[in-house]
Amino acid sequence: MVAILDRVFRDEWGRVLAALIGFLGDFELAEEAAQEAFAVAAARWPREGVPTNPAAWLVTTARRRAIDRIRRDRTLAAKTRLLDVPEAIEDPDPMDQTPFHDERLELVFTCCHPALDTEAQVALTLRTLGGLTTGEIARAFLVPEATMSQRLVRAKRKIKAAGIPFRVPPDHLLPDRLAAVLAVEYLIFNEGYGGRSDLAAEAIRLGRALAELMPDEPEVHGLLALMLLHDSRREARFREGEVVLLADQDRSLWDHEQIAEGRAALDRALALRGHGQYVVQAAIASLHLEEPRDWPQIAALYGELAQLTDSPVVELNRAAAVAETEGPEAGLELLDRLPLSDYRYLHSMRAEMLRRLGRLDEASTEYRHALELMPDAAERRLFERRLASLGVAEPGARSERS
Repeated sequence: MVAILDRVFRDEWGRVLAALIGFLGDFELAEEAAQEAFAVAAARWPREGVPTNPAAWLVTTARRRAIDRIRRDRTLAAKTRLLDVPEAIEDPDPMDQTPFHDERLELVFTCCHPALDTEAQVALTLRTLGGLTTGEIARAFLVPEATMSQRLVRAKRKIKAAGIPFRVPPDHLLPDRLAAVLAVEYLIFNEGYGGRSDLAAEAIRLGRALAELMPDEPEVHGLLALMLLHDSRREARFREGEVVLLADQDRSLWDHEQIAEGRAALDRALALRGHGQYVVQAAIASLHLEEPRDWPQIAALYGELAQLTDSPVVELNRAAAVAETEGPEAGLELLDRLPLSDYRYLHSMRAEMLRRLGRLDEASTEYRHALELMPDAAERRLFERRLASLGVAEPGARSERS
């Protein structure tokens, strides 16, 4: 039952919270009510069984709890008018299975309102829509948990104080609001791609919904394509607790229907004018799924992406493609220009290029630098094995003599 409750929380948190915010018009009250509803579910479902429609049960229960709380408040009348709820409200039946409007798109556009700064937009959406804990979001931003908690509280209060509407913006405002929404969506996907498949699935579901809402926006289709193409390889990315690089993956484990859907979304994006970074990234991802890979084209697309983003991480990936096209010396020359001394993949990539050049001592040093910066156990196992394969003794180690 614990596993079922955890799955329901991951699957339904965003849907439940969005419905409550739409009903209550208050982020903090909605979140408290949602948490209470999940607590009630944890107590009742082991005895009574899981409802046919868990999300509807949770929303109904949370609404009832919120109404009870409002009734206890001395300013009930004023709050009831704000909520547009009748004074003589009838308590909902927690077992009611009536379908409710899915308001997650309204939630994501509210969280990404331009009155909030970018970090607040991303953090609030990750918390409310994705269900990430404050600690998880803090780690993503590399800030203390207390700092992130304060940011989230300020963002919720700003939405309330500024009267930011809970709705999808009108058509003439949609393009201006789109960049923040796509950035949030991609961050949710990346959090899921790192291990939480439920969040990756949530990001893809949102991507499909946005593609229906904004069919003429190439970046919407581009991001959907990018997520689908990356996620199609999920089952092949790990083997016995170790990361498996793309070239070594079992292609029979790839989701080929998802690849086809991703490439169809990419085709729709390319048919529209004005594509940006997500369309280019999706085109690169599609080429990476081909065998043999077209490395000159991949390198050229990374060059285009670098111009769009001005990102040293993109340049790092271009260096890898250049190394495949022109040789590891050319790749190293590009890597040595990048201001990424604390980035683990710079060191792991330098190690690989140095290994190919036969400079094993230098490659060993770079692998050790990468391992010092690598918190993920699955990645650590991969690069520990690669380091061991070099056969280079650790600096300072004494060799045994017979």
